[in-house]
Parts: sequence; structure tokens; C-alpha cells
Amino acid sequence: MRRPANLESEDLDRSHNSATSVISEAEPRMERPLFSFTLLSLLLLSLMSLSWMSWAWTAPNCSIGDSSLLHNISYYIPFCPLAPELHLFASCFNIKDLAQTLRTVPRDIEALCLQGTVPILPANAFRHFPTLQLLRLQLGTIRVTSGTFQGLDQLQHLSFEHHTPCCLSLFLPPDSLEPLTFLNTLSFHGYCLNNSQNVRLPISLSHLTMKHSCLTELRELQGLFPNLVPGSSLTASPRPQTPFLEVLDLSANLQLSRVGGQALHGLQLHSLKLDGTPLSASDLPDSGLLHLDSLYLVGTGVEKLPENVTGYFGLRALDLGRNQIQNLEAEDLLSCRSLELISLHANGLQLIPSSFLSALPQLQRLNLSVNKLGPTLVLPEGLVSSSLRALDLSHNELCILPYKAFSSLPQLQELWLSGNNISNLSSESLEGLRWLKTLDLSWNQIKVLNPGCFSSLPALTSLNLLGTHLEHFPGKHLQGSQKLSHLQLGSTEMLEIYPPWPSALLSLELWASSSITLRVPSGEPFLFLENLTIQTNYVLLSPFYPTLHFPSLRHLTLRGCSHNIFSGRQPQGVFSQLPLLEHLHFWSDHQGAEGLYLSGMPRLRVLELGDLDFLYKPRSVQLEMLLKDLPQLQVLALSNLNLRNLSISSFRGLDPLQLLVLNSEWSLELDSSLQELIPQMPQYVYFSDITFTCQCESSWMGPWATRAPNTFVYGLEKSICKANASDYSQTLLLSFLSDHCPHDLEFQSFLTSFTLVLLLTVLALLGCPKWPWLHHLRTLFLAWWWKLCGQHPRNQFHYDVFVSYCEQDQTWVLEELVPALEKPLPEGEGLRLCLPERDFGVGQDRMDAMAASMESSRATLCVLSCQALGSFWCNLELRLATHNLVARPGTACLLLLFLEPIDRCQLHSYHRLGRWLKKEDYFDLSQGRVDWDAFCKKLRKRLKTAGREGED
Repeated sequence: MRRPANLESEDLDRSHNSATSVISEAEPRMERPLFSFTLLSLLLLSLMSLSWMSWAWTAPNCSIGDSSLLHNISYYIPFCPLAPELHLFASCFNIKDLAQTLRTVPRDIEALCLQGTVPILPANAFRHFPTLQLLRLQLGTIRVTSGTFQGLDQLQHLSFEHHTPCCLSLFLPPDSLEPLTFLNTLSFHGYCLNNSQNVRLPISLSHLTMKHSCLTELRELQGLFPNLVPGSSLTASPRPQTPFLEVLDLSANLQLSRVGGQALHGLQLHSLKLDGTPLSASDLPDSGLLHLDSLYLVGTGVEKLPENVTGYFGLRALDLGRNQIQNLEAEDLLSCRSLELISLHANGLQLIPSSFLSALPQLQRLNLSVNKLGPTLVLPEGLVSSSLRALDLSHNELCILPYKAFSSLPQLQELWLSGNNISNLSSESLEGLRWLKTLDLSWNQIKVLNPGCFSSLPALTSLNLLGTHLEHFPGKHLQGSQKLSHLQLGSTEMLEIYPPWPSALLSLELWASSSITLRVPSGEPFLFLENLTIQTNYVLLSPFYPTLHFPSLRHLTLRGCSHNIFSGRQPQGVFSQLPLLEHLHFWSDHQGAEGLYLSGMPRLRVLELGDLDFLYKPRSVQLEMLLKDLPQLQVLALSNLNLRNLSISSFRGLDPLQLLVLNSEWSLELDSSLQELIPQMPQYVYFSDITFTCQCESSWMGPWATRAPNTFVYGLEKSICKANASDYSQTLLLSFLSDHCPHDLEFQSFLTSFTLVLLLTVLALLGCPKWPWLHHLRTLFLAWWWKLCGQHPRNQFHYDVFVSYCEQDQTWVLEELVPALEKPLPEGEGLRLCLPERDFGVGQDRMDAMAASMESSRATLCVLSCQALGSFWCNLELRLATHNLVARPGTACLLLLFLEPIDRCQLHSYHRLGRWLKKEDYFDLSQGRVDWDAFCKKLRKRLKTAGREGED
């Protein structure tokens, strides 16, 4: 099945509802509280050139024949709200056989991650993936061969990664990267390239990363990549060596301590990242580097500004975060006049020099977060800075913003003051910031806002007041900020909000631990609101205004709210009509889904529901009732809903559905009726942390997940099933289905029913008494059945021969015949004989005893003489033996022994005997004494032949 390898799913889950801020590569990060994105999200952003949604799910399914691969393959399916299609990102892990794994991967994927143990990448390994744009390899110690990347004409991002402290060996042939004519990003993480030399980089490359490698000095780059540094190659190159690299990232190289003479001679870089390395920045001017715009020295132990480097290159951006610069000297700033961005995040600064702003006339962005500037903000006096656009003073223990604290920064557009101890805010504190657009006051001690405190901010578009102690927020506080479009309000207890609101408001986030009360007149306040996020337990409306309309709302996120917020009963129901809503993310409070109505949302495309299960009295959620009025739904993500059962009725009317996510369900049953939907199933189906019920009615899921032509299924290989509520055996679902259930239940049922009907028909025909040939056929069938069951007829025989004779012949039989046949070899034949006078029980009916003895004897031997033919019992025994011969052909055997000449007319039923008996069944002793040994040998041979015929 399909799943992307080891990009941590926990990080992906944490990216739910996070916001992104794309910062230019030329600017160091402003270390304010931002929601972090995983490498996957960032790569996909650059890969697709689209703004992905804040959450990404996975969905798998491979058409694979080997079930052992079910645990190795998965797929990420990020959903892009700006594009109607879903993009497939495949990842395979625990790989040992690369060729076998890649055969299961769809040919049209755009991103592929491989994790496992593959020592060699053969030539043309990825030739079947011409549309591949991102390739990430986590394959341990690896050797790349020439032509490995042949056919990857569209590849833009290539990464070799190993995330353990050790440095693994990686070999690259000199021409291995030449087929990648559009490669933009090349990354090596945790690999040592000492065995690779003269590797030619594509001229399209703009980003080169080597982290956690075994580099000890920059000069080693010349031997690894001769065309990286102009003029470093000792051999003639077939192509001109023009500078092409923009970003060189050498972060986290713990042994990189030396530059080496002219190591980067002639190279022109946009950014150089040396975060976490012991390399001294003061040695960079001797590297031969011609041009550098941005330098990153985060966590390198720097104690002062590297003024010689800044002045030598005329740097525009310098990131010195998490270092030990506690004081800024005026002379250190003399060579920093070219800086447009500087980050001094987490350095322990206590004071800003008075000449700071005047010494940096080009400065546009300044990050002073997580320092110790003290309870009262004191900005440097002197020349007014007309260029500073962004200032970050978060987490600096500020308590008071003095009068006109930022008057010297008239052009300031972004101001972050989060994580301080500010309790009072007045309009005078922010006076002079007439161009300010973004203001972050989150996680401060603000309890009350003075009226008109934001009146001096006419250009304000974004205001963040999350994590404060505000309990009442009248809209009149925002008078003068009529351009405000993004507002975030939060309180540690409860929050009440009142109108009027800025007419330009497009995004609103409300947060409170207990309740939020919206005292809003109907029809006026939120006419243009497009994004609304609410996190609280209860959302209440004013009793005077029981209805609330959001005619323009497109994205709605609710966390922890009671499901009554969607109730059709007033006044609880807040959201009754949302005609333009496209995305709804609703995580409730574990109070069940009874009374939840998702109506009035005809354009809803993405629905995420979670925590609707009732903790104390579990009740199953009727999914068909929740989704019946959502005709345009394309993405459905369900978590902790206590669904219990999914049937065809659950998805009736959801034809546009493309992605289905099921997470954290207990004892889930997938009804067999869902098989009818297989051709129209969503394109991507994702199971995460699902416990199924162990039942063979779900056996269709295995073949569907592995061979569905139109659906990618992920998660079944990890799902478990339980036979009952007390079963904690952690049985894997697919293992249970393969071990206990037929692979094709319908075909097996057909064969079983057909066989039963055929057997019943044959038995009915065999029981018909009018057809004598059926009697013979039934006997043969019974003999075959006994042999099949291991119960051959001879196993039921107690005697070898039943001897029939008259009283007159008894002396000859007992004195001559019996000793010769019963005595063990070599004197006799060792046969077991049944003699009526000797072996019949006392008081037993002779007729019953005769029939039973013949049934339990392999053969019947009739000793015939004239006296025997006149005996009633001898005639009766002969007739019964003849009947058995006819009734049980193949199992009954009759032998005749003539002691004297007998006319055929005296022998009853002679013609019938002649038809059934063979020549070997007659023994004639009427011509006098014969060779007794020859007679015994002939008799023994015939008895053995009769025994074999009975078995067959």
C-alpha cells in the first residue's frame, strides 16, 4: 500500500491550521512565534508554486502482487485549495529491493521519498518517472552509479539524507548529476563525500546544502565540485564554468574550522550559511569569495559583531541569533552601514547603543527578540531612522511602553511585542506609527484597553491580541483603524465582543478557555468576513439577537466547541446559513453528535470533523445524516467519531468526494455493501489508528486496497482488528483476513454450492431402484468413497474365506481343507476361515449369522457335491453368495469347489453364475486326488486377486 516514508507524521499533524509566512532567502528569520512547517511542506511549496492548505493527509494504494511490500509503501496527498487537483507524493520505507519497490509506485508522481538499505543505485533506476520533480533518498551507505538519474529531465530537488549523528559514506561518479539539467536544489545531510571527486554540478543549480558532513575546511569543495569554484578545475571542461550558485549551506558541520587559501576563489554567492560550525567568520575575506549578500552565523559562539566581514563584503543581511553578543560597541557598528537586516535573537542584550540607528542608515528589519532589554523600553536617541520597516521586541521582559516610544521610527510597518509583561496600552505609546500595518501584542498581561488606543494607527491591517486577559472587547477600540482586515482576540477565561467592527475585516480568530459571547446585532457586523476561527467550550449569542449571519464566510475553524453551535434549535445555533462556506474544520468537545445539523452549506468542499464521540455513553454517529446536505464535498476527514459501521448509505450522494480520511476509530466495521462503490470510491483513502472488528465479511478490503485501479489506500497494513471488546491481542487486520478468510469468498461460495447441488443430484439418481446400472454405479462410488476416506473394504473383513458345505462333506472339510488353509506357512496358507458349525454364536439366528459372516469375508467358498445340492442350508448359502456377487460387484467374491461330477442342470442359476464367475473361480477335485500343493497355491492366488478387486 502507499505511504510516504519517514517524513515525521507527527510534524504533519502539528501543521494543522498553521499559517505560513514566506521570508526572503536574503533575510534572516525574524525569531517571532511562528507556526513551524516541516521540510515536506516547504519543499512542496517551492515544488508546486502553490499555497498548500495548512494540513496534509496521506493516502495509499499500490497495485502490488507481493504482500510483503504492504508494510513498505505509502503516499502523501496534500490538498491545495487554489487548484482543483490533488498532487501525489509517494514515499517508500524499509526498502531492501529497490527495483521491486519502484514497480509498485505510480509513474506520474511528482515527489518521491525512499528510505531503507540499498547499497547501490543502478543505472536508469528512475527512468519510469519522467514527471518527478522532487527526490529524497534515505538509503544508508550508498553508491551512485553513472546513469542512475538518467531520464529525470524534470527533477528540481535532490536530497541525500541521514539523520543520525554518524557520517555515512556516499560515492558519486563525476558524471552522475549531468542528466539533471533542471536541478535547482541539491542537499547532502549526514553524508561524507571524501571518496567522491570531480563531481560536475548542473549549471541550473542555485542551492547547495552540505549538513552534518565530514568537511574540515572549505578548500575540500574544490576537489568535490570543481565547477563550483571558477578556475579551480585542473582539467579542461567541455562547458564554460560560469558562476551559478546562489545559496551555499554548510550548517551543522562540527569539524569545519578552516577556510583554506582561496577556497572559494571567484565564487559569487547570495547567501552563505555557517550555523552551528566552529569556523571563524573573520577568515572569510581570505577565501577568495567575490560577492556575498547574506551571512548566517546562528549558534556559532560569536561574542561581537564580525565587522571586518560585514564591511569587506558589504553585507545586506546578517543573522547572529543564539550567540553571546551581550554588548554592542559603537566601533563595531562602523562597518555595518550596508546592513538592511540584522538578527540578534537570543543574545542576552541589555542595552542598545545610542548610535545604533544612526550607524545603520540602510537597516530595514531588526530582530531583538528573546533578549533582556528591561521593563521599560528605551530606544536610542538621536537621528530618526526613516528606513526601518520591521522591529521584533518579543520576549524582552517589557512592562511599559513609554510616551511616543516609537516616534523615532516613522516608517515602521511591522512591530512584534509578544511574550512581554505589558499590562497597559494607550494611544500615546503608539503615536507616530501612522504607517504601521502589523502589530503583535499576544501573550501579554493586558486586561483593559483604553478607548481609542489604536486610533493613531490608520494603516493597521493585522492585530494580534491572543493570550491576553481581555474579557470585554468593544469594537470602538478599533476606531481609526478602518483598514484592519486580520484580527486575533484571546482571553485566558471568557471573552465578550461587541460591535462596531471595521468594514474591511476579512479574518477573525477568537480564543477563550471557557466561553465566547457574541453580542452582535444581526445583519451588520460580519458582512465581508471570509475566515473565522473560534476556540472555546461554548459560543453564546445575545438573547436580544438570536440570529447571526456570515454571508461571505469561506473558511470556518472551530475547536473544542459544543455541537450545539450547529443546532437547528435557537438560541444555541450560531451558524445556520453559510452559503459561501468551502472549508469547515470542527473539533468538538466529546459530547456526541446528537442534534448536529450541517445544513445551509451548499458549497462546502472540505470537511474535517473530530472528537464527536460521546465519552460516557458511546453512541454511534450516523454519518449519512451528517452529510446528506453537502453535495459538493471533495475532502472528508473524520477523527474520533465512534462511527462503528460504514455502509453504502454513508456515502450516498457524495459523488465529488476525492479524499477520505478516517482516524482514531474503535471497532469499525466496513459493510460489504461498500463493494458496490469500489468503481466510484474516493481517489485517496487514508486509515490512521483504526481498530476494525475481526470478521470475514471484511475480506474484500485486502484485494481492494492492493489492487483497486482508481483508488490509493493507505493505513490498512498498520490497522488492527479485535474479535471482541476484551480482545487485546493486537491482531493485524490483513494478517487475520489472509489466515482466516478465503481469498475470494464469492468464488469459494459458488464452488461449494455447485458441488453440493451436484452431489445431491448424484445421490438422488443412485437411489432410484428402477435402473439396475445405477446399482452398479452406486457400488463403485461407495468403494471409491471408502478408499478416499482411508476405509478400504478389506479393513472391514474379519475372515478371508466363508466355507459353505453340507454335513456329509464335513469330515473332508475339517480334516483336509481346513488344516491346509488355516495352518500358518509353510505347512498351510495362514487364512482365516469362517465355519458355520464352529464360528456361529450359540443361540444366534443362523440366517442372520450367515448373511453377516458373508459380509465380513473377502470370499465365499462353496464345497459342492450331490449331497450339498440337496441340503437346504447349502442351497441357501449358494443363493445368498450369488446375490452378493450381483448386488456388490467388485467387493463380493464367490469360489466353487467341486468334490464330484455334477450335472449343470442340477446346479440352480447356473447360467447366471456362468455370467458372473471367471474360469479361475472353479476348482475341480472330482477326477481323483490332485496335487494338493498346486491346488492350495491356485486357491491362494485367487483369494489375493479377489482381495485386490474388492479394494479397487
